[in-house]
Amino acid sequence: MANITRVDPFDDLFRGFFVRPVDFNGQPQQAPSIKMDVREQGDAYLVHAELPGVKKEDIHVVVDGNQVSISAEVRQEKEVKEGERTLRSERYFGKVSRSFQLQQDLDDTRSVARFADGVLELTLPKRTASPSKRLTIE
Repeated sequence: MANITRVDPFDDLFRGFFVRPVDFNGQPQQAPSIKMDVREQGDAYLVHAELPGVKKEDIHVVVDGNQVSISAEVRQEKEVKEGERTLRSERYFGKVSRSFQLQQDLDDTRSVARFADGVLELTLPKRTASPSKRLTIE
């Protein structure tokens, strides 16, 4: 006896269509990501993170021990016009984030963040190890 399999012709046609947006050239459209450089310089770490088109007030940086988290609200719009007709309009609204750990704990009281020309610059001083303290027993 033959096995019968039910085939839905629309299943293959639309598979993956709603998962990843496709641009007008047929290429998968990627959500923006945060590209970074992290350098160690003496007693501090220097981080440069690219956040083009993001407003300073939409960026959040959290330092906890040796972990750094950067998040931002992203609004990207691109419109192509020809004459008076709009031929294409693309938008991305969402949140991007990136977290990473460094080798040493950070001194969050002396950490500094600057944002200019789409680049977030973090100066993250290393926490100085306090010498061990011997407790006297009462």
